[in-house]
Amino acid sequence: MNTATTTPTSTRSTAISVTGLRKSYGDKVVLDGIDLQIPEGTIFALLGPNGAGKTTTVEILSTLITADAGRASVGGHDVTADAASVRRLIGVTGQFAAVDGLLTAEENLLLMADLHHLNRGEGRRRAAELLQRFELTDAARKNVATFSGGMRRKLDLAMTLVGRPRVIFLDEPTTGLDPRSRRVMWELIRDLVTEQGVTIFLTTQYLEEADRLADRIAVLDHGKLVAEGTAQELKRLIPGGHVRVRFADVAHLAHAADIFGVATRDDEALTLQIPSDGSITNLRAVLDALDGTGVQAESLTVHTPDLYDVFLTLTGRPTVPTASTVPAAGGPAASATAHKESNR
Repeated sequence: MNTATTTPTSTRSTAISVTGLRKSYGDKVVLDGIDLQIPEGTIFALLGPNGAGKTTTVEILSTLITADAGRASVGGHDVTADAASVRRLIGVTGQFAAVDGLLTAEENLLLMADLHHLNRGEGRRRAAELLQRFELTDAARKNVATFSGGMRRKLDLAMTLVGRPRVIFLDEPTTGLDPRSRRVMWELIRDLVTEQGVTIFLTTQYLEEADRLADRIAVLDHGKLVAEGTAQELKRLIPGGHVRVRFADVAHLAHAADIFGVATRDDEALTLQIPSDGSITNLRAVLDALDGTGVQAESLTVHTPDLYDVFLTLTGRPTVPTASTVPAAGGPAASATAHKESNR
C-alpha cells in the first residue's frame, strides 16, 4: 500500500463517488450496478479480468461515454450534467501511449499546453518542468518515434500533467513495460500523490502493481464488484494461510504432529503445515507450543494468501500477465466489504 499517505482516508473529502452505475451494449451487460467512494489524495486500484468492465468504468468517469443508469461525480461535479467541470479537473492516460511520434518530446508537451490554453511563456515553463521531472530533458529535442516504450509512457504521463489535474485515470499504465521501466512509473505515480495530493484511479492486471501502490483495491468481475478493501483486508478474505515448520528428523516431526492435531504432515520433506491467520499472536502460540514440549524445529516460514490467490478465488481465473506479488506494507485496516451478489 502507499505508506507515504499519512492523512486517514476517513477524514478526506471524496474525489470520486459512484452509485448504481450500469452500462450495457445490446444484450451484453458491462457494468451491473457498481458503487465506489474514493477519497482524494489516494490511489485506488480496480482489478479484473479482460472484459470485466474496467475500461468502461474509466470511460464513464472521464466523460468519454455515458452510463445507462446510476450516478457518478468527480470532484463534486456530476459526470453527465457537468461534464465540462469534470474535464477541467481530470487527466487520462490510456492503455497505449497517446504521443505523436513525428514530434519531439518538447513539441508534444507544448501541443498539450496549447490545448490547455496556456500562454507561450507558461507553456514552455511547464514543458521544461515536466521534462526535468520525468528525466526526459536530454531527449527533449528528439523525435518520439526513437523513444523506448518506457520513455513513451513517461512522456504520455507528463502530457497528462500539463493541465495540473487533481484526478488522474491511469488505464493499464505499465502494460508492455519491462520490470525496470514499470518500477520507474510506480515511483512517478506515487510521487504525484505524496507530493501533490493528486487522486489516482488505476486499472491494472498486474497484481504486484496494485499491491505496491494502492490504498484501496476493488475486484470487478462480469460487471460487478465482488470485493473491496485494502490489500491486506482482501488477503484475509481467502483461507489457506499457514505456518510451515521443518524438523531435523521424523521423531521430532511426529512429536510436533501430536501437538497440532489439525496440521498437515509431510514425512518426506520433514515439514508440518499448521493453519494460521498470519498474525503475530498466532505465530507466538505456535512457537510457545513447540518450546513448551521441547520440540526442536530447524526452520519456520509463514505463508499467507497473496493477491493472486484473492483474484483467482473471486473471479475463478488468473490474470493474463502474471507477476510475483509483494506483500503490501501494514497500515490501519477496516473491515473489507465482500459483495455477495452472484456474478452474471
